[in-house]
Amino acid sequence: MKNPSQLLQFTQTCLELAREHVPAYSSQFSKRIFTQPQLIVLYCLKLKLRVSYRELIDWLSEMPRIQQALGLKRLPHFTTVQKAFARLETAVWRVLQRMSASLLEPEGDRVAALDATGWERSYASRHYTQRIKLQIRALKVTLLVDTGSQTVLDLHITTTRKHDTQIAPGLAERNLDRFDVLSADKGYDDRSFRSWLRSWGKRPLIQHREFAPYDKAANARMDPELYHRRSLVETVISVLKRTLGTAVRSRVWWRQFRELVAMCLVYNVERAVKAGVLLLVRLFSRLICFPQQRISTEPTLFRGTQ
Repeated sequence: MKNPSQLLQFTQTCLELAREHVPAYSSQFSKRIFTQPQLIVLYCLKLKLRVSYRELIDWLSEMPRIQQALGLKRLPHFTTVQKAFARLETAVWRVLQRMSASLLEPEGDRVAALDATGWERSYASRHYTQRIKLQIRALKVTLLVDTGSQTVLDLHITTTRKHDTQIAPGLAERNLDRFDVLSADKGYDDRSFRSWLRSWGKRPLIQHREFAPYDKAANARMDPELYHRRSLVETVISVLKRTLGTAVRSRVWWRQFRELVAMCLVYNVERAVKAGVLLLVRLFSRLICFPQQRISTEPTLFRGTQ
């Protein structure tokens, strides 16, 4: 296909990623009209385009290239995508999100950074929040970001005011094989967390809260270049909120968690598409799948010259 747009490349990448890690059908008794990877990509397109379920299907009716890339013989009803999102478990979305971070290789040292932000739940009605006695108006989202590729490696979501020092160890433990240096601000200052990271051979670059001269000396000895790469987490958070929205649309808390994981998946795939990685992937896949089509290095004679 000539001149693929970024939206088409995004669709193809999401579909390849979903096909690799998600079975085509959830059950042997499935109607087999639409596959799970197709429905996953449709929801990712909904997030990327920032439209409703109804608007998504309406827009797709005017996108024949996207329909062809997805292999859709007919368009689904908008409730089909909605129910598929509710049915697919959060673990499936987490696997896809973690695998999407591997689309871009880290540049230079493997430096990861931690930071937290809030995501609004403004789409939930006031009656709903009062009925379930919901006191927290925002979700606390902690992101673990690779500063080289600026991709989201993992995330933690909570509806409570859980302290950063209680969240960081779990995030780091799940991703020990994906970073060598961990940078974070003073909110993650914890002696036991630093010692635990060093026991695994990881270098902690976490600012000390200055209560004593030792804390000031430790901050002064910290590598400023590596530590200040922590600011790239704030860049990722800014891009996420500007491109995918500052609030979640789901009303149930576990769907809100799932939606945020899907947002990070969409962000990672967009990063890979804009980096131009897909062109190289297609080139190598063609060489591997069709080894018989090789370019000859022997000189050839033009017609009429012998």
